[in-house]
Amino acid sequence: MTLSPLSDAYFSRANDLLARAWSANAPTLTALAPLLGASIARGGVIHTFGSGHSELISREIIGRAGGLVCVTGIIDPTGGFIENLPGYGTKLIERYDRQYQLLPGEIVLVISNSGKNTSPIDVALYAKKKGLTVVALTCRAMSEITPSQHPGGQRLFEVADYTLDNGGVPGDAIVDTGEGVMAGPTSTFIGASVLNWLMLATIDWLKTHGHPLPLLRSQNLPGAIEHNRALGQTYKGRLSRQLA
Repeated sequence: MTLSPLSDAYFSRANDLLARAWSANAPTLTALAPLLGASIARGGVIHTFGSGHSELISREIIGRAGGLVCVTGIIDPTGGFIENLPGYGTKLIERYDRQYQLLPGEIVLVISNSGKNTSPIDVALYAKKKGLTVVALTCRAMSEITPSQHPGGQRLFEVADYTLDNGGVPGDAIVDTGEGVMAGPTSTFIGASVLNWLMLATIDWLKTHGHPLPLLRSQNLPGAIEHNRALGQTYKGRLSRQLA
């Protein structure tokens, strides 16, 4: 079906980038699934952080029907408006840590397309000091050519223990509307897919090793609300998004 030349161009290019991201990230996803699975089997939670638009990607796997109940988010109340204020990200995660706890051996997923802004790097550095494994989701092609805004000069992929690459392009948009004016970003589309691949690989690990699957059900299905509440009780006081 032809929708429009620009839409058709986006469909073709974005799906090509998605396929490349699948192949490029497979080894890292394979390495991460046992780490996440073992942490969950010990009662741990998965923490996520994304500043600005990247918060949409982190929220994709929080409280999600068909997703793991034990995923929680470090939420920036400013929506990323002051993400480059020195020290702001540290204060944000310190407050989160006091309220919900960051425990050694757990995993934090930090999402930043550019990988250069201060708050995501603050969050990653703090989590590493607390003994967590830091997983970055970023655009390597953009981050590698962009100077860091962090006082320490690091970019996110240089701080993280593992890096997942959304395979995007500098500037994010992939469709030329004319005279070099670009539209059609891919970071959310592919980033959300990468995180879902990671969640499913983790679920596979849990299943293979005989652990129960703490999966949420759609609240629109009979009995789902009661099921989800019972799951949530296991993680009472640890989830920033409490189940109703």
